Amino acid sequence: MHDRTDPRRHLPHPGSLPPYDAATDVRDQVDKLPVRDRLQPPATAPNVLVILLDDMGFGASSTFGGPCRMPTADALAADGLRFTRFHTTAMCSPTRAALMTGRNHHRVGVGTVVEISTGTPGHSGMRPRSAGTLAQVLQGNGYATGAFGKWHQTPPWEQTAAGPFDRWPTHEGFDHFYGFLGGEASQYEPTLVRGTTFVDPPRSAEEGYHLSEDLVDEAISWTGQVSRHGRGKPWFCYLAFGATHAPFQVPEEWRDRYRGEFAHGWDRQREITLARQRELGVVPDDAELAPWTPGVPHWDEIPAQERETGQRLMELYAAFAEHTDAQVGRLVDALRERGELDDTLVLFILGDNGASAEGTMVGTLNEHLPFNGIAESADRIATFLAERPRDLGGPDTYPHYPAGWAVAMDTPYQWTKQVASHYGGTRNGMVVHWPAGIAARGEVRHQWHHVNDVMPTVLDLIGLPVPATLDGVEQDDLDGVSFGYCLDSPEAAEKHTTQYFEMFGNRGIYRDGWTAVAPHKAPWHPASQETPRFDEDTWELYDTVTDWTQARDLAAERPELLAELQALFDAEARRNRVYPLDDKLIRRFGAGGGARPERPASIVLGPDDGRLREDAVPDLKNCSSRITATFTGGRADDGVLVAQGGRFGGWSLYVKDGVPSWAYSYAAIEWTHVRAAAPLPQEAADHVVELEFAYDGDGLEPDGPGTDRLGLGGDVTLLVDGEVAGRGRLERSLVAMFSMDQTLDVGIDRGTPVTADYGAGHRRGFAYAGSVHRVALEAGEAVALPLPDRLASVIVGQ
Repeated sequence: MHDRTDPRRHLPHPGSLPPYDAATDVRDQVDKLPVRDRLQPPATAPNVLVILLDDMGFGASSTFGGPCRMPTADALAADGLRFTRFHTTAMCSPTRAALMTGRNHHRVGVGTVVEISTGTPGHSGMRPRSAGTLAQVLQGNGYATGAFGKWHQTPPWEQTAAGPFDRWPTHEGFDHFYGFLGGEASQYEPTLVRGTTFVDPPRSAEEGYHLSEDLVDEAISWTGQVSRHGRGKPWFCYLAFGATHAPFQVPEEWRDRYRGEFAHGWDRQREITLARQRELGVVPDDAELAPWTPGVPHWDEIPAQERETGQRLMELYAAFAEHTDAQVGRLVDALRERGELDDTLVLFILGDNGASAEGTMVGTLNEHLPFNGIAESADRIATFLAERPRDLGGPDTYPHYPAGWAVAMDTPYQWTKQVASHYGGTRNGMVVHWPAGIAARGEVRHQWHHVNDVMPTVLDLIGLPVPATLDGVEQDDLDGVSFGYCLDSPEAAEKHTTQYFEMFGNRGIYRDGWTAVAPHKAPWHPASQETPRFDEDTWELYDTVTDWTQARDLAAERPELLAELQALFDAEARRNRVYPLDDKLIRRFGAGGGARPERPASIVLGPDDGRLREDAVPDLKNCSSRITATFTGGRADDGVLVAQGGRFGGWSLYVKDGVPSWAYSYAAIEWTHVRAAAPLPQEAADHVVELEFAYDGDGLEPDGPGTDRLGLGGDVTLLVDGEVAGRGRLERSLVAMFSMDQTLDVGIDRGTPVTADYGAGHRRGFAYAGSVHRVALEAGEAVALPLPDRLASVIVGQ
């Protein structure tokens, strides 16, 4: 136990001055005057580099026996350690919250991804100040701190210029942040933030831009500047890639590196991977393949066309993984050239959860389809590959592989991301490299650990205490424990002996080698189909000391032990604010509650508004709506007046060749356009363009728990200066989201263009050449209000 009087136990250090006597005239000063001090890191403190990949299963990387060649991870492991029983939470935001705080994810309010936070204590999306971050502790102890890449911990309703900013990276302990705040990003057109300011990517896809490469460029630059100018100050670099989360997008020269390597299919791949894992020693020689995940077809059960398209999507994923590893290699090379690598503590975590099965059974060219409850067509994928084979993985696709490959990438375990009950959802490989601090080389460590152990481990190895107070707030105890004890002691008894898991009702408990687990909901469960009650779930029991892969269910043989572990789960769930269990996914997008504000029914935006998440504006889905733009321009002043989302889901109100127009992308499957019959007058003048959408589902009541009134079509009317200028029909609409990454912008369409009308060959973003003054968005009941009450502040001149 650390002494509570230790100044490192109360951060930030106040820098107080002791009593002193000062001469009136500095020329008479004899005694040395005190100076305000800052806490310095211990003299032997290493740099710390935490690298986190996204959506990579335990059996994906070559480092842990998988088919994706990752020579950088292999080399770090050969000179360091592989941790074979390291666990995450089965989902993105919760894993990151546990990593940063050293505490269980529900306990810090991040029971699931922040976009679908519900406001209950365990799912608020609001990390309490009593759960300080690793970055805050290192920053308070004199480290330079920088974060690069995916954050996914800032509530989306706080991602505007109004903030608040206390859950942005630079207010959670990082001096510097460059990356994206959401759950995923286009590798070619990401919504980037520098500090607390949104910025455009430095180049376009046509100019060779790729997000993973950009993040590493920034990390190399920042660490180099700290090393050159910090006078020995160590740094903490958190590098969290968007890869290998969908979309699988990779530079063209990488896309064919695995051509033909997956023709054997996912069942055979599991066998190949398990054999390699045994050879590497990352699983025991007697480890079995866990039972095949129910609901996923075997390779020989799917049509030949799906086997061909499935191969191509898996080839793309493997190339994506290897490309990401190559970027890590550039950072490692830079540290080596600067002489810093050996004294940098590197934690390379190969996945924040198991491999993702969110691409459905056939895969997809657009990951937003399953998020909106839309089934992908295998024929559509096949046609695209036949007509445009070189474009798979480029800017015009947002691809994801089939669920069968996700199961294979989690070899030798069953289930996948989201399914926290089983190790396929929660077990990830981790490499630890620190030659100056660890004597062991090229060994494996089988001690059982969890992502909440990262913070206590880093502090332990540096020699820093966990603070009792941070910014004057008493800190909650950590849930994690340091794994420093086993770095040079392969036989040491493990210290993380109990851990609960829960995600969308999939739940489990680990204690001293035993796991009791209850799978509840598959990632591909239809949003319109009700799930069973939680008390109807079947619990399973595994002895993972003798049954490494949860292959043999002992529930029938040991009912008393199962009941004991179920009671332990209940106690841990109550202690960590897991209850009430909630298995909804799509139906939680945009829902208000608790600290999460309800979305406005109407809003008036100015010309400077942009990069707005869906939480910040009215929800124009599943209801009637009206968009009104006032602007000054003429026939030659083309451009976007307002747009939301992008190519893979969204809408745009724009002027092209002088003609006011509206476009809607239904998840890049089909596009609907409504155009005015005549162009604007030649001379610039003030104009009002309105888009009225009369939704077919208005007045319909949902049929039970389903989504029958969701995603319907409607009639579209385009008005110019109060007169009907065009009519059309939208046959179907998106249910849950336009985009996970791309935003609503006034006067420009940032990111991928909603429509090819102003795509290739036009200026980036197709910014309006005239002047946009106001944009009003109205949804649902707000549309029915009288015009003066609705739009008085929008009409030009009022």
